[in-house]
Amino acid sequence: MFEKNLTKKVQDVVLEGHIPAKDVSRAIKKPYSTLLRELNPFDAHAKLGAETMFEIVKATRNVSVLEFMAREMGYTLMPVLKTARRPRQEDAVTKVREREATM
Repeated sequence: MFEKNLTKKVQDVVLEGHIPAKDVSRAIKKPYSTLLRELNPFDAHAKLGAETMFEIVKATRNVSVLEFMAREMGYTLMPVLKTARRPRQEDAVTKVREREATM
C-alpha cells in the first residue's frame, strides 16, 4: 500500500503543483504521456522509478514526497541551513597551504 500512496503523492505534486505537468516532463526529459502513465498508481504495468521521482522533486522543488517517505519510516526531514555550513576539511587544508606558500 505504501508504494501506491507514494506514487499518488508524486502524481499530486506533478498534476496539482505550481509548475504545469508538461513543463515538469520537459525538465526531467521524459515524454509527457510516459510520465503520466508512470504516475498512475493503478497502472500495474508502469512503475515510477526512484531516479524519475528524484528528478521530479528537484524540478518542482516540492519535498512533500520526501517528507511523506520520512514520516512513513519514523523520521523527520529538515533542510540544511546554508549559513550554518561547516568548512570542509579540504578548504582548511587549502588555506594552510596558501598561507605557507606566501611565507
